[in-house]
Amino acid sequence: MTDNTLLYKIAKAYYEDGLTQDQIGKRFGLSRIKISRLLQQARQSRVVQITITPPMDSFGDLERELEAAYGLDEVVVVAANNGAQHEVVPRLGMAAAGYLGRCLGDQQLLDLSWGSTLLAVIEMLAPQSLPDLRVVQMLGGLGRAESETYGADLTMRMAQTLGARMRLLPSPGIVSNKLVRDALLEDVNIAETLALAARADLALVGIGAPLPGSVILEAGILTEHDLAELRAQGAVGDIALRFFDENGCAIDHPINDRIIGLDLTQIKQIPRVIGVAGGEGKYEVIRGAVRGRLIDVLITDEMTATRLLQEKIPDRLPIPA
Repeated sequence: MTDNTLLYKIAKAYYEDGLTQDQIGKRFGLSRIKISRLLQQARQSRVVQITITPPMDSFGDLERELEAAYGLDEVVVVAANNGAQHEVVPRLGMAAAGYLGRCLGDQQLLDLSWGSTLLAVIEMLAPQSLPDLRVVQMLGGLGRAESETYGADLTMRMAQTLGARMRLLPSPGIVSNKLVRDALLEDVNIAETLALAARADLALVGIGAPLPGSVILEAGILTEHDLAELRAQGAVGDIALRFFDENGCAIDHPINDRIIGLDLTQIKQIPRVIGVAGGEGKYEVIRGAVRGRLIDVLITDEMTATRLLQEKIPDRLPIPA
């Protein structure tokens, strides 16, 4: 029996017959360690050649390249079609819900921000029973309390769907001035909730762009004057109302002294921050978030992902539609 013949037989037994290394060792009179070395030799000598075939309609290669280019833990890409928000947001919601379905578990602490994209995620979540998972509102209430995109409502709905516990932040997300903010932060319930949020294992966040018609304007959270000032300082968007520039650096603006919620430094310290955003007008803010390492996981659309990669690797060929 030649060496290559032995490698072939062992490889067949392992990869096709499904035998364990111990079972193969007993069959051929060899130790498990020897079998492991021979399997490695079979791969090195190309007796075994492994081919990984991507699923149909998969963006697996694009996702892997983007992960490597920006140092992200994971990227999930959905089809964009024409990139219209009303088409992209439900797809982002479905993809993010699927991602959460495979990574959430008991004994975890999950922070939640707010917004229409996160509403789409929650609407797509499959019911689970995770009684020891805690869902925490990481930013005080914004907009009308009855709004579906209001942080407290989203937190309650997510906790109910997941069979989890919830912790609401009993305060507005933005107040009139620093004195009011500081007084509210002295409240024990508010302080304890924010301290809990800062210890989260993972956070699910939207990535907002201050565009005409955005929730942040329609709900009266900020004025046109506020946004004009922020843009003048280089702001491209926000995570949980914390604005940042094209490189993901925090914008130093008086609005920061009026917000009751985690700041960007605290958010970056959460081990896994999942950013969900895509569609029209979101490219610059998503680019800023990944440049600044504000998120660890990006769930976005094909057009945005392609632009991000082509900017990072300019000579890369366009990705086929």
